[in-house]
Amino acid sequence: MTGPESDRPDLAAMAARLARSLVAAERPVLAAHDVSMWGYVVLGALADEPMRTQAALARAIGADKTRIIGTLDELQERALIEREPDPDDRRVRLLRLTPAGRHLYAAVRADIRAGEERLLAGLAEADRRTFLRVLRRLDPADG
Repeated sequence: MTGPESDRPDLAAMAARLARSLVAAERPVLAAHDVSMWGYVVLGALADEPMRTQAALARAIGADKTRIIGTLDELQERALIEREPDPDDRRVRLLRLTPAGRHLYAAVRADIRAGEERLLAGLAEADRRTFLRVLRRLDPADG
C-alpha cells in the first residue's frame, strides 16, 4: 500500500487507544451508579436473556467462571440479579435480572450512550452512520 493510508497506525493500535478512551469515559458513569465494569457487563448479558448457568454467563461475557462469582454475589446482595435453582436440575443456577437490575442497567446504559453521543457529535451524520455500521460489521461478537 502506498499513499496516505500507508502512514497510518495499525488498526489494533488505533482501536486500542479508542477502547481505552471509551472505557475511561465510562468509569465515572459506572461509579455514579455504584456498579463495576464487570457488574455492568453481567447486567448487560442478562438484559438480553436469562442464563441457565454461571458457566454459560462466563462464556457469554468472555470471563473466567471463577472470576465472576464475587460480581454475581454483589449483584445478588443488591437485589439486582436472582440466582435460583433450576427446577429440573437443582445443581444448576438460573440467572436473571430483577426489575431493579433491569432499571439500573437501563440507567447506566442511557448515561453511557449520552457520552457516546457527545463523542459522535463531532462526526458528520453520514460518517457517524458509516462508523457505527463498520464497527458492527467488524465486531467478532456479531460474526
